[in-house]
Amino acid sequence: MLAVRTEQYIIFRLIQEKLAIDIREIDEIIKMEPITAVPNSKSFIKGVINLRGKIIPVVSLCRRFGLAESPPDTRSRIVVVHYRQEAIGIMVDSVEKVASFHEVEPPLESHEVQGVQYMDGIGMCAEELISILNIGRLLSDG
Repeated sequence: MLAVRTEQYIIFRLIQEKLAIDIREIDEIIKMEPITAVPNSKSFIKGVINLRGKIIPVVSLCRRFGLAESPPDTRSRIVVVHYRQEAIGIMVDSVEKVASFHEVEPPLESHEVQGVQYMDGIGMCAEELISILNIGRLLSDG
């Protein structure tokens, strides 16, 4: 069943894929900055950054999805989202635009697609299919 949505999303790239996060879950988007590793943290936590005096964890989506990480470049960004009253950074390869989807379909049920358990749906925008992340599932334990 198709659902029509009018919410806006930030579209970003991770390797060759375009993904989206609901703009209401985003506090800000910052340029990549040095990340300090934290020993014995969860495997998908890249480390922490000092964001204007506040220490926040930074998640590697590549690690979360079981993909090889590429070194950050000038287009790399940290998308700061709020989750359980905390700010958490998510590393992305680049941020493309703000968009709305005309239609959103449920995510694939196939377990053969990496990261499908972290998806909220698949949005259709300008002849493109873009996976929409579910921040709650992405950042929960596991």
